[in-house]
This record gives sequence, C-alpha cells and structure tokens, in this order.
Amino acid sequence: MAYLGPVVTLGFCSQRQRYDEGVLTFIDARAFSGELSSLLPSPEAPGTAVAAQVRTITEAVRNEGDAALFRFTQEFDGASLDRLDVTQEELQAATGRIDPSVLHALEVAYKRIFAYHAHEMSTPETYEDGTVTVRPLSVPVDRAGCYAPGGLARYPSSVLMCVAPARVAGVDNIALCIPPDRSGRIDDVSLAAAAVAGVSEVYALGGAQAIAALALGTETIPRVDVIVGPGNSYVAEAKRQLSGEVGVASSFAGPSEVVVIADGSTRPELAAIDLMVQAEHGPDGMAWLITWDEMIARNVDAALERLIAESPRKEQLLATMEKSGVCVLVDSPAQAVEVSNIVAPEHLELLVDDYSDLVELIRNAGAVFCGQNAPASLGDYAVGPNHILPTNRSARFASSLRADDFLKHIHVVEVSPEGFDELAPTVIALAQSEGLAAHVDSIRFRQ
Repeated sequence: MAYLGPVVTLGFCSQRQRYDEGVLTFIDARAFSGELSSLLPSPEAPGTAVAAQVRTITEAVRNEGDAALFRFTQEFDGASLDRLDVTQEELQAATGRIDPSVLHALEVAYKRIFAYHAHEMSTPETYEDGTVTVRPLSVPVDRAGCYAPGGLARYPSSVLMCVAPARVAGVDNIALCIPPDRSGRIDDVSLAAAAVAGVSEVYALGGAQAIAALALGTETIPRVDVIVGPGNSYVAEAKRQLSGEVGVASSFAGPSEVVVIADGSTRPELAAIDLMVQAEHGPDGMAWLITWDEMIARNVDAALERLIAESPRKEQLLATMEKSGVCVLVDSPAQAVEVSNIVAPEHLELLVDDYSDLVELIRNAGAVFCGQNAPASLGDYAVGPNHILPTNRSARFASSLRADDFLKHIHVVEVSPEGFDELAPTVIALAQSEGLAAHVDSIRFRQ
C-alpha cells in the first residue's frame, strides 16, 4: 500500500509506513492542530502525457473527421467498424434480446429519473416592479451529446441519467456515444436503455475521440451544443480542452469517488461494501473512510480485505485501494465533516444513526446519502436524482447534472413609459461616466 500523504501520527503504524495487515492507508488527524488540507492527499491533475494524447486525438478528429474516429476505435477499443451509427431498428431489437426483468428495471428507473428532473425544473417567475417587466425565457439547446462509458463495464444507467434531463429540458436531438467491444458491438442492455429513453442517435464510439466528434462534428456525427456524461481521465480531459467550443456541464464527471463517515453504530460490512461500490469502477477512483472510532476503522479494513478477496472485480478494487483507499481518523463528527468538505467527494455517505446534525455542516459534496437504508448504489440507479456528479473536488463549485444544464436562459425585458422616464437619468449618468456617447444618445433620442 503506497503512502498517500504527510501525517503527524498514525494510529495503526509508525509514521510514513503503510498498514500492511489491511487494505486502507491510514491517516491520523486526531489532535492535529495544523491546516487539515495539508494532511490529506490531493487528487492528481491529468498528467502531461494524458493531456498531450488527448490534444493529438482532438486535432486528428478536427482535421480528418470520420477517418480519425475509425482509426482510434481500432487502436483503443480493438474494434474494426464499417459504420459508427446504430440504427433505431438495432435499438428496438436489443430490447427483445435482454432479460425481461432487466428491461422492466430500465423502464422503472427511467420513469423515476425523468419524474425527479421534471419536478426539479420549476419555471422561474416573471419579475415585475410596476414599471419594468423581466420575463425569463428558457430555451433548450438544439443538440445534446451524451457519453456513457464502456470498457471495464457497461453503464446503461448512465444512458438513462444523461438522456432523461435532456428530454425534460425539451432537447429534440440527442446523440449518444458508447464505446464498442472488440467485435464492434454495443451491449444489448445499453442499447435497450437508449431505446427506453428515446435516443435519436447512437454511435459506437468511445474515449476522447467521441468527445471530440461530438464537439467538433464529423461526416457522420453532427456537432452538438452541450456534452454530458461520466468517463475516464481521457474523456474528462477532452471535455476540459474542448470546453468553449462546446458547452460542458459544470459537473466535472470523472472517475468515481466515495467518502463514508462511520461511527460505533455502523455495521463494518456495510461500510466496506459501500466503499467497494465506487472502487470497483477502476483504479482512478477514490474510496475514503472517515471515523472517530478506532475499532470501527479496524473492523471495516478487515471486512474490506475479506470482501475484496471474494469479489469478481478483485483486480479493479485492489487497484483503486492501492492508489486511493484511505481511512482518516478524526477527533469528532464535526471534524469528520470538515475533512469531507475538503475532499468534496462525488458521493458522501453518512452511515451513522444520528446524521441530521452532520447534514447541516456539509458544504461540498455531489450527493449525500443518509443512514443505513440509503447506500449510494440506490442513487446510482433508481432514486431519481442524477448519478452524474462532480468529481475531482469540483463539488466545491459544481452540482449534479440537471435539466438546467441543457437550457439557455434569456431575459425578455419590457419597460413602461413611466419606467423609461424613471430610469433615464440613471442610465445617462452612468453612460457619461464611462464615456459612451451613443449609450447616452440612445436614451436622449427617446425623451
């Protein structure tokens, strides 16, 4: 287990050594009087190699279009394709090939996700003060690009989470990119999810090249106005580089993260499995346990070791835990939330009985799950709120994906004669102070 950051004292091992008997790397913040952020490991910025490769990919897509997409799909996905688009007939056929119980689950989940986002998007009220009326006009983008990851696992749930808020917002044209397997196919469950959600366009395309195609457009894929969806570091870096040429939701949806806050009431196996839920996505994620109960920390670590050994995704779990499986020991519940606010996790679980007071202290988190009956896995699939959440500490300024991310907000202004007379002197005075003569005259000509 690699050492992940500076410590003052470690409750389970000597300073700057790992806890060799378990899975997590332990950081003891108890009685630490310095700045907590200095004690905690920080997320790694995308390496220069990733940034350079993404730049090469995006420029190739810009200059070569479809030819670059076919070449990169062969290189990165091992799939030799003769076309990128998936027909509506193929989507409908997929719904007939999957287990009926899975199709039913997709339909139930989509209805709940759609209903939540429809409830969340309330129409702003018109502002009126008697002389001036400002009416908000919300207009959906013309085309939205959605990305659902592939590779290590399939994510039909991400298809639903991307598409539902776009449709609630009123977007007519939705393009969905999903990486193909080595045979060039997209799995049936993901295609069925696209059919259930009513996606108009599906493309067998993944990685940074998919983001570039959506942002820039090619012979096959028309460019979109906004791109949403989670992905690996290459996908996230492509969004970062192309932001400005295309709208990118404020949520930086990168590799998966979870912080679990636990105490003496927490069942260790529940904390362990909830850490594993996010860690099994792969090596770039983050799984942190924060507790003021040393015995719980030991028991959760032991449970992790046992459960990981039994998991079919043992390799992915161990890779994540090796890199960023952390336990932080703190003095109090308040300090636990303070650490979490610094980390600003994608998922925060308050796996304690008395969580109400802790909720009031939370400032930075993508989504918060309270108590024993609300694991983050419920939020991943069927609660309703979006599972596309800010990662990489962007929860400091960003929120989950919303229908609002697909809308442009335009204000429509109407002014009565009385309102014009009232505001004219103010506008003239300010325009004169800025030396803008035409602004002044635009008022005076109307007086």
